[in-house]
Amino acid sequence: MTKIIAVVNQKGGVGKTTTVVNIASEIARMNRQVLVIDCDPQASATSGLSVERYGDTDLYDVFTGNINLDSLILSCPFNGVFVVPGSKDLVSLELELGKKAGRELILKGSLARVAARFDYILIDCPPSNGLLTLRALGAASHVLIPLQAEYYALEGLSQLMETLDFVRSTFNRTLEIVGVLLTMFDGRTNLAAQIEAEAREYFGDKVFEAKIPRNIRLSEAPGFGKPIRYYDKNSPGAYAYGEAAVQLLVRLEGQQKEAVG
Repeated sequence: MTKIIAVVNQKGGVGKTTTVVNIASEIARMNRQVLVIDCDPQASATSGLSVERYGDTDLYDVFTGNINLDSLILSCPFNGVFVVPGSKDLVSLELELGKKAGRELILKGSLARVAARFDYILIDCPPSNGLLTLRALGAASHVLIPLQAEYYALEGLSQLMETLDFVRSTFNRTLEIVGVLLTMFDGRTNLAAQIEAEAREYFGDKVFEAKIPRNIRLSEAPGFGKPIRYYDKNSPGAYAYGEAAVQLLVRLEGQQKEAVG
């Protein structure tokens, strides 16, 4: 069964899009078909995978009922990865749809019609707990939380947990957290060690053993429209995301997986 993973944290700048782009490419290297849904109005996952929109249609038009999601699926230069592009038009959806019945489940219904073509669907969520995030959570089977290993990182997580509890109690009872991924981690600092300790105390074994380092090559890669593996495969960021992807598949598929190539 297709795993649909919403990558969520209402705090900006924690590495959500970087995680989506790189986990998607790493999973695809392990012979999986992966679809990325760019649900962030900044559309950084779209550009980060070297995808250009064709025409004027994107995910916004799926939510407004103007087009079917399957007609928006675009291939990218990285084998096994496909993208449904986002755009700044997504910003206006909350006002346009208002209190439309079933609005939280629009994306779920759209994904159900294409899910069989993919092993994994990753949804890049905006940095908020608004309607776009709720739609992603309504469609998801799992949640992955990137957590920045810096001051204020844990601030606001209680609000995220409340949002997840709300979603489970209303329109997606089976939603579960697959893991917490520490990002921008600098193991030389006491602060990073403190954040990791607090995260493990709060989330227990949900915290991945893999940690994503603060790495200049990882920061450069989006400017070239490439996952880190295709920009600098020998960088610490590439190794870290490779480990994180393997650990994710172990959790979701129950057995060790090895990357190819």
